[in-house]
Amino acid sequence: MRILFLHQNFPGQFLHVAAALGRQGGHDLLAVVPEGHNGRIPIPRRTYRFDLKRVQTSVRLARHYTERVARGAAVASVLYGLRAEGYEPDVVLAHGGWGEALFVRDVWPACRLIVHAEFHYTDVGVGFDPEILGGVDPRYRIDLRTRNAAMTLALLDADRGVAPTPWQASVFPAFLRDKLEVVHEGIDTRLARPSANAEVRLGQEGPTLRPGDELITFVNRNLEPHRGFHIFMRALPHILARRPAARAVIVGGDAHSYGPPPTSGKSWKAVMLAEVGHALDLSRVHFVGRTPYPTLLQLFQVSAAHVYLSYPYVLSWSVLDAMSAGALVIGSRTQPVEDVIEHGRNGVLCDFFDVAGLADAVTDALAHPARYAAIRQAARRTIEQRFDLESVCLPRWLELLGA
Repeated sequence: MRILFLHQNFPGQFLHVAAALGRQGGHDLLAVVPEGHNGRIPIPRRTYRFDLKRVQTSVRLARHYTERVARGAAVASVLYGLRAEGYEPDVVLAHGGWGEALFVRDVWPACRLIVHAEFHYTDVGVGFDPEILGGVDPRYRIDLRTRNAAMTLALLDADRGVAPTPWQASVFPAFLRDKLEVVHEGIDTRLARPSANAEVRLGQEGPTLRPGDELITFVNRNLEPHRGFHIFMRALPHILARRPAARAVIVGGDAHSYGPPPTSGKSWKAVMLAEVGHALDLSRVHFVGRTPYPTLLQLFQVSAAHVYLSYPYVLSWSVLDAMSAGALVIGSRTQPVEDVIEHGRNGVLCDFFDVAGLADAVTDALAHPARYAAIRQAARRTIEQRFDLESVCLPRWLELLGA
C-alpha cells in the first residue's frame, strides 16, 4: 500500500503505526512535515514551508482558523507537486487539528482519508475551573468555538476519524460521531512494566530512589492548571509535613500548552511557588523539567503515588504509562480519567478541587503501600487488556488502514 502521513510534529500519534507498517514491508510510506522539523522520521519525507509569523488577519477570532488554512495551503502545494510526479496514495492518515488535511480531497478525491480526531472543544472546560478561567477575557469561550473549524472540515471530508478514548469521541457533534472509531495509539507494555530493580538518581549529588521509597510523582508536558498543577502544589505541603521521608519529583516544562498563561506573565511554576513555597521543604521537591522516556518509566516504576489531575480534556499518555509500569495512580474524578480508572479497583479518584482529599489519599498511599498492591496489579491489567500496543491497538489501526 501507498500511505501518506500528514502531521506537523510527525510521528506524533502515528509513531507506532508507522513503525509497524515499516516492519511489515511491502508498503510505500511517506511523511509530509514542515521545514525545520527536528524530530526523528524513520520514513521518507517531503517538506513544506510554513512561517506562522507571516500569517496575518485583522479579525482576532479568525486567527486560529487562518493559521490552519495557511498551513493546509502550504501542505497542498506539496501534495499537488507529488500528484504531478504521478504519486497517488491509497491512504492519507492526518491529524485533523492543524490544517494539513483541509485540501487533501482537492488533490486526491478518491483516496481513503483517515483523520486523527483528538478533541472537539466545548464550554465544559471553560466553566470547569472558575478560579483560572473566571478572570479570563470572556472572548476566550468564543475562541474555543473557533478552534473546532479545521477539525470539523477535516472530518467532513474523512472516510473515518479516530478518537483515542470514548469520552473524547463523545464530545464531537452527533453528526460526526458516526464516523469515529475509538482506537488509542497504544502503550508498549513490554517497555512500560513494573520493575523491582528500578532506581532513579536525583541529580549528581542527590539521593537514589528505589521501589519502597516514599516517592510522589507528578508529570505534565508543561506545568499548568489544565492538568491540576495548582491543586497538586496546594496539597504538597500537607503531604510532606505528614510524611517526613517523602519526596516529590515534578516533571514538566514552564511554558503553557492548553489554557491561558498567568496574567502576571510568569510561569505557573513561579506563581505556585510564590503561593505555597514558604510552606514547602524545597530540598524534598525536585523540579526536573522534561525527561527522556526511559527516565520517565523509571520514575513510574519507583513511584509510591503518581498524581494525575486533568480538566475534562485529552487523556495524557503519561497516566497510561504509569499504570502499565505498575504505579498507583491517584487521579481526578473527571473525564476522560474515568474512562480508564475505576476508584478502588485500578486506581484512586478524588474530586479535582479537593486539596485536602488529595493530600489524604497520597498520605495514605505512602503510609500503607501494601493496601494498594492489588490496585497496582489491576492497573497493569487494564493497560494490557485495553491499551496494549501489540495485541490491541496496532491490530485495530492496521485494520482501519486496510494494511
